[in-house]
Amino acid sequence: MSATRGLSELMPNTNTKSNQKINAIVIFASAIAALAGLLAGFDTGIISGALEFIAKSFHLTTIGKETIVSMVLVGGVIGALLNGMLADTLGRKRMVVLAAILYLFGSIGSALSPDANTLGLSRFILGLAIGAASASAPLYIAEISSAKIRGSLVTLFQLAITIGILAAYFVDSAFTSSGNWRLMLGSSVIPALILLIGMFGLPYSPRWLIQKGRDKEAKDILVKIYDGDENEAQKGLEEIEEVISIESGGSFADLYKYPVSAALIIAVGLFIIQQFVGINTVIYYAPIIFKDAGMESAKAAIWATVSVGVVNVLATFIAIWLIDKIGRKPLMYAGLIGMVLALTALGIAFMAETDASSSKIGTITVIAVWIYIACFAFSFGPIPWLMMTEIFPLSVRGRAVSIATMTSWGCNLIVSFTFLTLLQAIGPSYTFWLYALVGVLGFIFVWKLVPETKGRTLEEIEETLQKKGH
Repeated sequence: MSATRGLSELMPNTNTKSNQKINAIVIFASAIAALAGLLAGFDTGIISGALEFIAKSFHLTTIGKETIVSMVLVGGVIGALLNGMLADTLGRKRMVVLAAILYLFGSIGSALSPDANTLGLSRFILGLAIGAASASAPLYIAEISSAKIRGSLVTLFQLAITIGILAAYFVDSAFTSSGNWRLMLGSSVIPALILLIGMFGLPYSPRWLIQKGRDKEAKDILVKIYDGDENEAQKGLEEIEEVISIESGGSFADLYKYPVSAALIIAVGLFIIQQFVGINTVIYYAPIIFKDAGMESAKAAIWATVSVGVVNVLATFIAIWLIDKIGRKPLMYAGLIGMVLALTALGIAFMAETDASSSKIGTITVIAVWIYIACFAFSFGPIPWLMMTEIFPLSVRGRAVSIATMTSWGCNLIVSFTFLTLLQAIGPSYTFWLYALVGVLGFIFVWKLVPETKGRTLEEIEETLQKKGH
């Protein structure tokens, strides 16, 4: 049986545990854990406004600017790898706490950096934190959630990313006049402290506790999750234990055995599409894109970038609203179509720049970027983070999620490090059209390989995968 056929048969079961009670503790814990996304978003947004001021202070070339941006991404790859080695031992909660501490140190180091090398090292530490948090936080949320609202709750992680980006844009705009990039970067300590304080009172993942043989603690947490319903908690406990009993020990070698290997292809593929469709080039370099499109002042470009952040946040609510109603695949289809059209329009606008006024090109650019960001925000923004937590067996979930997260940061690194070089080599039009081509290929990938997981518990998905593998 092919990997495609095996996983495509994971169709949603809308009747599964539809009567489960959901305690407010699940919502609260998910919201706090999702703040890990705020770390990634805040750094992504803050560097876009600070980059040109940093370049002037340290006399950076194009390669130097790309290096400063990319050090976080290098750290993200390694942070995700370390998470894979430690998450199943220390637990998802402890990894998020550790990430918040690292982010705090990285933020302080960035603000106080006396030279470009120290800044690069500090941003590498930030990357370690973000890489670990972006692997553990969505996993933690998925493992304390029920099937009927898991999509919406994990999407809170992406919402936090967009809020972090928007908050950073406002910070950037506040300091643009003075050019004080140190205060821009130093403000990152605020989201780190919020996450660190918030995580201490949260419960451990009951699935992780059961995997570690701590059944009584897991049962107590499940009782809270199911609003004091002992029967539902016991059913949940037995279901998790049953799945664990048929698993192997869960080594890295298991990642390459069917059906886990098929799930890994899907998760990795989704993150490749997520990054190579060009999202972080727009986020990191939005002010540069708008200035190249004819916006005369740095402040005008910054405020146009703020508008992008607003669209990003608002459109993410579309995913929260619809992801557990219409499913994952319809949102991905709609998002990819919209992104391809917007990227095509961006390319045409820049191609026509010599024949039109700068203000007209600037308007078209802003509208096209708005459409692109909105379509990404309700589709490939949240859905890869969600699906990577859904399709892997518990025994290898921590390791597999880390590999998927490494893919995201690795591809992010490649795209971000090559964007300015691509602009200089082939121009903005062909650069955006190249990203549009990735969107077309992504549509085919989703159509042929990606399953619909709406409405199924993690254990049901895993049981189906286990059956397909035998």
